[in-house]
Amino acid sequence: MAGNRVNDFIEDLKGKKVLTKQELRAIGKRVDLIVDKTEGLIDGLNEKSGIVGKILVKSIFGPKGELALEILDENEKDESGKIKSFSSSTVFQVPQASQINVLKLCPCIHFKEPKTIIAHEIYPVMEKKSRMRLALIICNRTFDYLSEREGCEKDISGMRDLLENLGYSVVIKENLTAQEMKVELKHFATRPEHRFSDSTFLVFMSHGILDGICGTKHREEEPDVLHDDTIFQIFNNRNCKNLKDKPKVIIMQACRGKGNGAVWVTDVGEACAWPENQPLAPYIFSDAVQKTHVEKDFIAFKSSTPHNVSWRLNTDGSVFISHLIRYFKMYSCCHHLEEIFRKVQYSFETPNIITQMPTIERLSMTRYFYLFPGN
Repeated sequence: MAGNRVNDFIEDLKGKKVLTKQELRAIGKRVDLIVDKTEGLIDGLNEKSGIVGKILVKSIFGPKGELALEILDENEKDESGKIKSFSSSTVFQVPQASQINVLKLCPCIHFKEPKTIIAHEIYPVMEKKSRMRLALIICNRTFDYLSEREGCEKDISGMRDLLENLGYSVVIKENLTAQEMKVELKHFATRPEHRFSDSTFLVFMSHGILDGICGTKHREEEPDVLHDDTIFQIFNNRNCKNLKDKPKVIIMQACRGKGNGAVWVTDVGEACAWPENQPLAPYIFSDAVQKTHVEKDFIAFKSSTPHNVSWRLNTDGSVFISHLIRYFKMYSCCHHLEEIFRKVQYSFETPNIITQMPTIERLSMTRYFYLFPGN
């Protein structure tokens, strides 16, 4: 009986062209051996639930990859017949280790559920067929007075590939002064496509100091710096109305000083608070916030803490950017943006030869931002 059932099973695979003739011959002898030693096993499984049969199929064929089967449909319901509950912290799928270099796509059901169940907690996502997402990458490689940033081409190609796979049309500008960066940002902010977009990414990769991003003419005697405030002002709700109430993600790969970001500490010590010169005013009024906040829906993710360096490898690009790309590909299918950023931070938690701590700053996002790749 077991032999007949296994033979029928193999014939089905052959008829449906799941396995080739060569693959069938290769496993034929192994199947005969299994049948000889497991007579009655299939009959026994027939009396059990279908789940046991699925486990058997997975255990026989799954590990060596001879058979690729999708056991569960993405719309499968739980035992009660109802779709499983969804929350803002739900983890949809755990990416396989072999997929860390491939953007994990979000199943359609995981895109549709939150749009109805927790719509009030997440930023609205426009339909793929009608939206026009834009992203801007500014990368300075060569400078008049500073060293060349070798390896940054790896960062450009990696970020461009990531953002394009997330549905953004990517604009790339290279080797700009601070004034030229400002001009490009203003031009990008006025793009009419933002009206039909649900978000944007601004990526900066350059040398940097505590005050901001260095332009190509920067030197200590004559600073050429694009300040953070300039970026936020250009894209705030007063100056960029087409991105009002939409996530604006700023990513910065640049040094913010010359410190190495590490310190030796003892296991026991006293914490001290930084004294404030004056308390906050008890009442703060501003006409600018009566109808809409001037600055809202921003998040800046910087490669290091203030006063400290960011590391870049000559051949592989920036450590921060490579980690960022990796975690976006692994987790943007199932986690919101801030959680992905925290995972990147956690990957830097233990100092080693290369020590830096990415930092989330100037956060004014009021909802969770899911990218739902593939949707």
